[in-house]
Amino acid sequence: MDVKLVKEAIKGNEQAFERLIHSESEKLYRTAFLYVRNKEDALDVVQETVCKAFTSISRLKNPEYFSTWLIKILIHTAFSILKKQNRLVLTGDEFLDTAIVSEEQDVEGRIDLITAMASLNQNYQTVIILFYFQGQSIKMIADTMGTPEGTVKTYLHRAKLELRMLLEGVNQYGQKMV
Repeated sequence: MDVKLVKEAIKGNEQAFERLIHSESEKLYRTAFLYVRNKEDALDVVQETVCKAFTSISRLKNPEYFSTWLIKILIHTAFSILKKQNRLVLTGDEFLDTAIVSEEQDVEGRIDLITAMASLNQNYQTVIILFYFQGQSIKMIADTMGTPEGTVKTYLHRAKLELRMLLEGVNQYGQKMV
């Protein structure tokens, strides 16, 4: 991330802001798609995120955290849109193409994973997406979510445990679910 470019955008340089958004656009779209599961809604989330970012960039205090700040806006926007639509996060066949699992795994296994992820709470879903899909560090996720690093580690650990239990068909007590 070019901090100098971010500083220019903060000062009101529209071309600098446009270049920053262009450099982040693919990551923004991929993340939005993971939440809303279709092209049109993902594009709406990105567009709304960019508008919100443009109107509030002058309030960005740390230019080096531009990317984190932008993803945070996107996550809040995606959840807001999903809430308005009364939809669950991370369900649906469109998600199959996002390669969360290896290519050898069958479609049935992918559907099981999607269903399991949809049952996770919002914080667990967010850490899984940011860590595994965006490749963000624990520190970056903590900054994005506004939580301590230890909390992010706990969320990630618990999310993986829950996913494993759901995929193996066992409950929290280790008993096989029917």
